[in-house]
This record gives sequence, C-alpha cells and structure tokens, in this order.
Amino acid sequence: MRLLFLGDIVGRSGREAVLDGLKGWREQLSLDMVVANAENASHGFGLSPQIARDLLDGGVDAITLGNHAWDRKDLIGQLDQLPAVVRPANYPEGTPGHGSCVVTLPCGRKVLVINVMGRVFMDALDDPFRAVETILSKHRLGGTVHAAVLDVHAETTSEKMGFGHLYDGRVSLVVGTHTHVPTADHRILRGGTAYQTDAGMCGDYDSVIGMEKENAIRKMLKKVPTERFQPAGGKATVSGLMVETDDATGLAIKVCPFRQGGDLLPSMPNF
Repeated sequence: MRLLFLGDIVGRSGREAVLDGLKGWREQLSLDMVVANAENASHGFGLSPQIARDLLDGGVDAITLGNHAWDRKDLIGQLDQLPAVVRPANYPEGTPGHGSCVVTLPCGRKVLVINVMGRVFMDALDDPFRAVETILSKHRLGGTVHAAVLDVHAETTSEKMGFGHLYDGRVSLVVGTHTHVPTADHRILRGGTAYQTDAGMCGDYDSVIGMEKENAIRKMLKKVPTERFQPAGGKATVSGLMVETDDATGLAIKVCPFRQGGDLLPSMPNF
C-alpha cells in the first residue's frame, strides 16, 4: 500500500496547492491513501466544515488536527458528521469528535488514523500514550487493519521520538506535525515503522511558519500586541512523507520525503 502524509496545511495558499496537485499525485504515484493535517487550513487558524469537505472531496482520505482544533467554533457541532476528521485523542472524555478513525479504501483495505497532542510546552491534556494504547488495543496491524498512521502533534523532537520508538512495529507510520518545518530524519525504525519528526507544512515558506513574516518579526522585536497574524499568500510548497507498506504485515518497506512546488525548498525525488 502507498500512503502519503501531508504536513500542516496553512491558509489558502497551502490548501489550494494541495487541492490543485492531489489528483495528479494520486495517479502518478499510485497512491492508495492520503492523510493531511489541516488544523491551520482556514485562514491559518482552525478548520471550517466547508474546507474540511473540500479537502475530503478533493482527494484527502483523512484529516488530522491539533491545538487549533477549536479555533473555528462551527466545526465543533459538525465533527460527528465528518468521521474522517480526527482531533487529538487525548482531549478529555466528552470532548466533541473522535481521536481516531478507520478508513475503508475502495479496494477493501482498512487504514487506522490516530491523532494525539504532545504535552511538553503544549496544553495540559490527558496522557497521549495511554490514549494511543486504548486505540491500538482495538486494532491489530496486519490483522484488523492493513495500515496505521499516528500523527503526533507536538512541540518537542524528544517527545515525538519517544512515540516513534514506543510504537515501532505496532503502526505503519509515526509522523510529527505542529512545528511546520520539515526535518531530515525520515527513516524506517528497527521494528519496521516509518518515522519523521516533523513533516513540515503545506504553505508559503517565505514566512514565519506560514504567517506573514513582517508582523511576526515585529512582535518578536517589540514584545507588544500586534494585529492578528495573517497567513503568507505566496507560492506554496507542499511538504509531506510517502510510505510504502507491506500488504501482509502493514509495516513500512520504503519511506521518502515528498515536496512539490514553491520557490524556496527544492522538490524531493519520488519513489
């Protein structure tokens, strides 16, 4: 199975680049499944129900979120109607939505998608490791599901690496999101799980993590409140990770960075 995970989609520039390219990428790369983090897809903060539907209709099979999950209040009441949109599983019990989903592909294969949020320098949520254990107790890689993707939305590299090593051999891919900068440590861990500390973002890299750089720098220099950050609107680079899994075990057999478009980052070779 061939999976593509796309890093945080930021604003109009990022989501248009994703939607413009997805159909061609699916065909050219024989992709079976596309997962995207879209917690910044609506003007850089949150995800609206309509943009969620646009992404799902445009070729994304499952959407993950993060600490901006509730920035768009209109999403909260519609999460139950959007089962392929997954918020962090370690939000407290009773929080709207769900922390995982199982996508059944046209070929009949099933893919588990899990989203958790880290706790180091982030909001104080429930234990993300316990949340993943609870979900994995109901699904077996290579048995009840043919592949499993774990999006760890976290600030620190150490916490993300902890997830990678802990769940090595139990999921197909552990990938980090949130910091919007692609890391160069993509690899297959000893147990067969593909890993990358951060997939980067889908947005304009001539920016400060997707936001217009002038206002962001002004706030750093002056340390006074500024106007609301605006997403940078230049040409977007689409960043993510491609993984090929073994159909029998669900473990990774190949991993490669995915990078398309944009002017600042070079495109990465495909499989």
